[in-house]
Amino acid sequence: MSAADGTGTWTWRRTWAQSLASPGRLGTGAALLALSCAGLFALSLAVQLPMSDIEVYRAEGQAAATGGDLYGFTVTKWALPATYPPFAALLFIPTTWISLTTLKITCVMVNAALLALLIHLSCKAAGLRRAAYSAPLVLATTALGIWLEPVFQTLVFGQINLVLTCLVLWDLSRPDGARFKGFATGLAAGVKLTPAIFAVYLLITGRVRAACTVLAGFVVSVLLGALVLPGASVEFWTRRMFETQRVGKVWIVDNQSLQGLVARLARTTTPGVWWLAAAVVTGVAGLWIARRLYARRGGDLWGVLAVAVTALLVSPISWSHHWVWCVPLLAALSARARRDPWRWALVGAVAVAFSARSMWVLHHGGLRALHFAWWQQPLAAPYPLLGLALLAALAWWTVRTPPRTGAPGGEPAARGVPKPRSGDRPAAATHP
Repeated sequence: MSAADGTGTWTWRRTWAQSLASPGRLGTGAALLALSCAGLFALSLAVQLPMSDIEVYRAEGQAAATGGDLYGFTVTKWALPATYPPFAALLFIPTTWISLTTLKITCVMVNAALLALLIHLSCKAAGLRRAAYSAPLVLATTALGIWLEPVFQTLVFGQINLVLTCLVLWDLSRPDGARFKGFATGLAAGVKLTPAIFAVYLLITGRVRAACTVLAGFVVSVLLGALVLPGASVEFWTRRMFETQRVGKVWIVDNQSLQGLVARLARTTTPGVWWLAAAVVTGVAGLWIARRLYARRGGDLWGVLAVAVTALLVSPISWSHHWVWCVPLLAALSARARRDPWRWALVGAVAVAFSARSMWVLHHGGLRALHFAWWQQPLAAPYPLLGLALLAALAWWTVRTPPRTGAPGGEPAARGVPKPRSGDRPAAATHP
């Protein structure tokens, strides 16, 4: 039974049981994680970590629980408003049950656990050997992964990116015949709208039932929000969801989307038609690349990564902490590297790029981001440039790979082809 499919529970438990039976390696992994967390704690003492987003979530939960104005308040010294749909506010109600200090500590611990889960899911989806996601290695890579800039920023702000990424990756890496595949992705879209793009991906790759299930999950989230918070639902879906300025300024270096890149290149606070044209071209190209990846390999991870990167690029605002998809990207690149030192060098380069924090080194306060020199532009926009480079590389790779038999856009499936045995490697585990 494969650990990379949706039914490998027994193998997964056996792998971790064997890992736990190795106290030396397990102790080393635990020690590394403890040391990393201690470093994070020491940093929080030296520099006050804001964790401002968790305060917004708590205020949203309070408004939902008491019937307050969900989209009328602002909190923290930055005057941050609520920007998520009413369904998310319902999920945030439990954050009001404990003190803010306890909530912040809990948030860091939960996000660290979610990072470990994301690493585990990513290694499975990439088709890495079971030893690659044993307990000691997951603990060790979690210790290192905390310092990836998108992950670190998620911890610093108390964000929910890791839980949504885990939800989507777990859902979409299941076999196509899995029950309710897509529903979890639809719920994720009900919390943060961008995961809805995965419904389009499922649709264009011929998985209509899963695409409809994503839609069903999203509709359920909207209906639940409307049932409990009818006024806030009308306000959000008819007005607030279109007010991107509520989220933040598009030109600042925090925004690692195409719009941020174009705004800084054009030296304007309103990139308008230039960003819209770039977003449309990138969105169409990204989905086309994802469809070709599915048609040529049958494995979902690279296609899912292409769609995730496309969503991050075309979204009006993608804060740097939204790029936690770098974790499954590094797992996919590691699976591709095998014993090739040049490919391992690429894995290292990507890891360094997501750890360098080059955008924060620049003097970017106020309108300074609109006056960067040409050589500063790549430093200010590392993630969109990496995303575009990834899509270009995947497009080039699909040109070199023949279509898979029976896939959308490929050759018709041959009759009489035997079904794979239960011990065969599933399609979800393949990688380029």
